[in-house]
Amino acid sequence: MKSPNHLLDAIGTTIFTVMSALAAQHGAINLGQGFPDTDGPQDVIDAAADALRDGRNQYPPLTGVLELREAVAVANRRFYGIEVDPASEIVVTSGATEAITACLMALLNPGDEVVLIEPLYDTYLPVAQLLGATAKLVRLNPPDWALPRAELAAAFGPKTKLLLLNSPMNPTGKVFSADELDFIASLLIKHDVYAVCDEVYEHLIFDGARHIPLMSLPNMRDRCARIGSAGKTFSLTGWKIGYVTAPARLATLIARAHQNLTFTTPPNLQRAVALGLTKDDAYFAALSTDLAAKRDFLAEGLRGIGFIVLPSAGSYFITADFTPLGFDGDDTAFCRHITEHAGVAAIPVSAFYPGTAPRHYARFAFCKREAVLQEAISRLAAHFRVDPARAVMTFSRSCGLE
Repeated sequence: MKSPNHLLDAIGTTIFTVMSALAAQHGAINLGQGFPDTDGPQDVIDAAADALRDGRNQYPPLTGVLELREAVAVANRRFYGIEVDPASEIVVTSGATEAITACLMALLNPGDEVVLIEPLYDTYLPVAQLLGATAKLVRLNPPDWALPRAELAAAFGPKTKLLLLNSPMNPTGKVFSADELDFIASLLIKHDVYAVCDEVYEHLIFDGARHIPLMSLPNMRDRCARIGSAGKTFSLTGWKIGYVTAPARLATLIARAHQNLTFTTPPNLQRAVALGLTKDDAYFAALSTDLAAKRDFLAEGLRGIGFIVLPSAGSYFITADFTPLGFDGDDTAFCRHITEHAGVAAIPVSAFYPGTAPRHYARFAFCKREAVLQEAISRLAAHFRVDPARAVMTFSRSCGLE
């Protein structure tokens, strides 16, 4: 028989699915896949349940229900000062991963070049390749993940169509600074290039860092498609509600791509997310504060065990160097080992690199309950024969609440 699509055939099963299945098999605490272990706001969930019974369960508009498009437009203005027309510049998608795919479909032609910054979310490169584009990879290096400006500038050329920018960044937790964004913007203008901006962790920012959408910078409004995620903002990742903000011309093409992917998205969930986006500032502040406390708790525990923990200014994740533990193997072997023998799952950071990669880092998700994080630290401490008293503190002490 003739062979199927060779690109998809070569990808294999995503590392997140593999490690989650391994965690389930061994009864391990799953700090690999990035999802909270508690549901989001009750009023948002209640709104979704109520909306199932209001007689509006047929196909909603292709670009999303008006309530959600208006709420996304208001949120753009409220948080970033970006003025948006909800009728022509918002597209609701079935999750941010679909939004990324739809944006790339709308912009890329075979033979175009796309600049990707690694380590990168594992959807980016395969989608670009499936569309016939060529990726130009620019690498951020640990421990500070600074933007290598000369390398980034060198990646742009006559065939460059777009840059895919992820900030806050998965898996590094990096939040791009105003100065870095200014430099990126200058390259987009110089080379007449678009940007697809994956900003799903926009409200998960720590330590006084500030999320600045590239779209909000001068002369960027018509070059950017900005992607948000209700799953991350409201801790409801299974709902798969994403939304794209883009200039009308691009939004029209993104909507056409969306039409050929999923066509539309559950209307009751859309209306519930619209309610969520109207929440007061206290909700969004608490979201960051609570996650920062969990990050600090897990980071302190991992340090007590012997890991070198890299800084994380946003997202659900911290990266840890396991070299001091003396493990004889690479990051994939290490993550399998601790899943099978310590009962804690993590993700090898090399999974976020298409080619050669650092092989001594693991990514841990801290978006879990306090008791779960404490048990994970206790298990790792016991496995690596570290006195649990060194590795595990009370949650209140680690968060500075005593």
